[in-house]
Amino acid sequence: MKIIKKLIILLLIIVLIISLIRVFNLKDIILKNIYPIAQEEYVEKYAKEFNIDKYYIYAIIKAESDYNVEATSNKGARGLMQLMDETAVDVAEKLQIELNEYSLYNPEQNIMLGTKYFADLLQRYNNELLAIAAYNAGPGNVNRWINDGNINIDGTNIENIPYKETNMYVRKIINNYKIYTNLYN
Repeated sequence: MKIIKKLIILLLIIVLIISLIRVFNLKDIILKNIYPIAQEEYVEKYAKEFNIDKYYIYAIIKAESDYNVEATSNKGARGLMQLMDETAVDVAEKLQIELNEYSLYNPEQNIMLGTKYFADLLQRYNNELLAIAAYNAGPGNVNRWINDGNINIDGTNIENIPYKETNMYVRKIINNYKIYTNLYN
């Protein structure tokens, strides 16, 4: 008898939790805490300026730094969008802006540079998947993979990326992008 009472109570608790999740849409609340919209002013500004879907930028920031403005990788990539110094300098020259040693930790400058870099990659490859792969592994590697026949120029066999890290990175960005568009669009 005690077991039946405990099972009924447990069942009622489960039903109550499910009801609360549905009524208060807790799933979206929880997901919005895991996948936040932060640095919105800069993401919106530069996504618009460089004609990029802002949700790609949020997806990249989430994957690269999880919104930690002081993030530094073991390879030396810095800031929200985890830019390497050489890449940042190249992009800054195109934009005709000067950088200092703290520029990549400045959210606005990092987002501006990272968004411009991603926009350039999209223009170069005319394909989101290839641009994402190039953001992670560099355009030289992506060009080599295309030339070697590992991946197609149209990105149709992107799963054949030979670098496991980049292969997983592309999947992560696409997953993040889908989550962001579903949550906030």
